[in-house]
Amino acid sequence: MQKVTLIGTGLMGYPMAQNILKGGYTLSVFNRTKEKADGLSKNGAVVAETINEAIKNSDVIITMLSDDNAVSEVINSNDFLDNIKINSTVIDMSSTKPVTSKNIFDLLKTKNINFLDAPVSGGTVGAEKASLAIMVGGDEIIFNKVVNILNTMGNATLVGPVGSGQIAKLANQIIVGVTIGAVAEAIHLCKISGADPNKFIKAVEGGFADSNILRSHGKKMIDQNFNPGGRTSTHLKDMNNILESAENYNFKLPISKLIKEMYQELVEKGYSDKDHSSLYLQIEEINKNGK
Repeated sequence: MQKVTLIGTGLMGYPMAQNILKGGYTLSVFNRTKEKADGLSKNGAVVAETINEAIKNSDVIITMLSDDNAVSEVINSNDFLDNIKINSTVIDMSSTKPVTSKNIFDLLKTKNINFLDAPVSGGTVGAEKASLAIMVGGDEIIFNKVVNILNTMGNATLVGPVGSGQIAKLANQIIVGVTIGAVAEAIHLCKISGADPNKFIKAVEGGFADSNILRSHGKKMIDQNFNPGGRTSTHLKDMNNILESAENYNFKLPISKLIKEMYQELVEKGYSDKDHSSLYLQIEEINKNGK
C-alpha cells in the first residue's frame, strides 16, 4: 500500500488526515505548529518534526495549506525538493491560482515528480464526514494511481489537465459566494416582513431554491453563529483569484465582482476569521447605513 504524507493539519487538513488513516494507509504528517498535528499520533500517524523527515520514502505527498505563498514556500524549499522520492506524486489540495499549479507542475516535472492539483469543497463538515467534493487536474494515469487515497476524503473527479482542478474550485466558489449572498438577502427579507425564516427554509425544502447552503448557512445567519467553517478571508482570496483568472481570458464576471467587494468590506471591518456566511452582516450594515 502507498505511503502517504500530509503537510498542513489545520481546520481541513486534520480531519482529512484522520480519514486517510481510517482508509488503512500509512501516514506521516507535518505542520509548522507541531502541536496542531500531535493529536493525530493517537490515530496512528507519524508526526514529523521536519518536512524532510515527513516526506522521505513517501509515495504520495499531499499539501493542504492556506494560500499560494504557503504552498510555493513548502514545495520550492530545499527540504522538500532534496528529499522527495523520484516518481512520487504531489497532490496540492489547497485552493490556489491555476497558474500556481502550472508552475509547480513545471518545477516538479524537472525532478521526475508527478503532480495533481486537487482543491476541495465541503468545508470542515465535509472534511470530517469524508464527503468532500475533490476537483482534480492532471494526468489520468497518475489520477488513477491515487484516486483511492483521494476517495478516503470524499469523491474525486478528474476534470482536465493540470490547473483544471483549481478552475473548477473557482467556479464552485462563484456559486457558493453568490448563493450565500442570495440566502442572506432571503433571510433578511423574511425577518423584516414578519415571516419566520426557519419556517421559510422548511417551506422551500425539496423545491428549486433548496440547497445545502440555504439549510446550513441560512441556519447560521438566523442563529447569528459565525464560527468559521469557511473563513471570510479565504472566500475573499477565492473571489480575487476568480476575477484574476477571468481577466486572463479577457472575460468579465460582474456578479462575482460585487460579491468580492462585499467580502472585501467585511475583511476591512475585522471579520476575516468569521464564517463566510457573515455576508449576512454586510447586508445588514448596508441597510443600517442607508446605502
